[in-house]
Amino acid sequence: MDQLIEKEVTARKQKKSILIGVVLVLILAAAIWLVRANFKTSINRSELTTATVEVGSVENTLNASGEVLPEFEEILTSPISASIKSVVMDAGNKVRTGQSVLSLDKSAAQTEFEKINFQIQSKRNEISKLRLDLNKSFFDIRSNNDIKQLRIGSLADAVENARRLFKAGGGTREGIDQAELNLKVAQMEKKQLENEIKSKQQTMQIEIKEAEIALAIQENDLRELKRKLQLADIVATRGGVVTYVNKNIGASVHEGDALARIADLSSFKVNGSISDSYLDKLHNGMPVIVRVNDAQLKGHVQNVYPSVQNNTVNFDIQLDERNNKQLRPNMKVDVYLVTDVRGKTLRVANGAGFKGTADQDVFVLNGNKAVRKAVRLGLSNFDYVEIKYGLKTGDVVITSDMSEYKNARELTIKN
Repeated sequence: MDQLIEKEVTARKQKKSILIGVVLVLILAAAIWLVRANFKTSINRSELTTATVEVGSVENTLNASGEVLPEFEEILTSPISASIKSVVMDAGNKVRTGQSVLSLDKSAAQTEFEKINFQIQSKRNEISKLRLDLNKSFFDIRSNNDIKQLRIGSLADAVENARRLFKAGGGTREGIDQAELNLKVAQMEKKQLENEIKSKQQTMQIEIKEAEIALAIQENDLRELKRKLQLADIVATRGGVVTYVNKNIGASVHEGDALARIADLSSFKVNGSISDSYLDKLHNGMPVIVRVNDAQLKGHVQNVYPSVQNNTVNFDIQLDERNNKQLRPNMKVDVYLVTDVRGKTLRVANGAGFKGTADQDVFVLNGNKAVRKAVRLGLSNFDYVEIKYGLKTGDVVITSDMSEYKNARELTIKN
């Protein structure tokens, strides 16, 4: 009995050991399957984008946005308050220098012109009258002064006669005193009259001067209104294309309101904007690359605006090729400000596989294998990334996003 029990226990232990072994094998197989599922070691070639390492130049750039604008654009404004009478040119039409764009109803301004002109004539007549009054008053006062002078002479003679008569014993002291008093009174009256003449002259000259100043102001107003009336014939000051025109015939416009825009579409510039956090790196003369569709146009920063609006800084870009056929007014473009340039260096086309860090791993094709390699990156822009070390000329690098294979050392490329 003891032997039977011992055999049964031994058989039971063996079965248990076998069961445990089978379970462990299954767990290991499942783990291997999960590892292989999570860490793929093969990839289809059609899923990849690649680029070849070459020697060239790399510009380090700051990304900005831009808008294409005509290099020359004239805004025609209303010189007077009026209404739109007729529109000669529509938006999109070409115009020549001196060609009419639209016309204004100038009747109200013309009436104002005639009113000021009448006021000027009236003011000129007023000045002439003042001058006549001044001359008449001066003549009258001068005549009175001459009469006073004659009287003073007569009274002086009377004083001398009274003194001689007194010496001869035929006169009295009172007669001398009375004659001298009459002379003094006449002299004072003459002096008063001379002061009156001087004061009257100064007063009337001031009145004439004030009238002349008022006349000059009105004449300036008349000349200015005449100039505005001439400008009210809205014409192009230079050739170009009408990009905007106010076509609301009969609508009232005020002085300074925009009526039309004329642009020279043979030459363009770019107005760029970038975050004000890069203001210290932005300066006049800075090289710029402007991407227009698939083309790249070079230029430089011509002017940086001093004000900051909505945390952005605006700047003007002068293009080297200002008449490129792909440029259109108000077109949105990508702008790249070049902060550094490295020439004759290893470079590779930029892609999603480069994460922007200096040190990182990339996959390099070797036959039907892709091998992970550690590289150090340098300057970068939208097109290229500089390779400082880790690769050589001719290496084919996978540039697509390979983060799914971050733990794989080697991949099999399937066609």
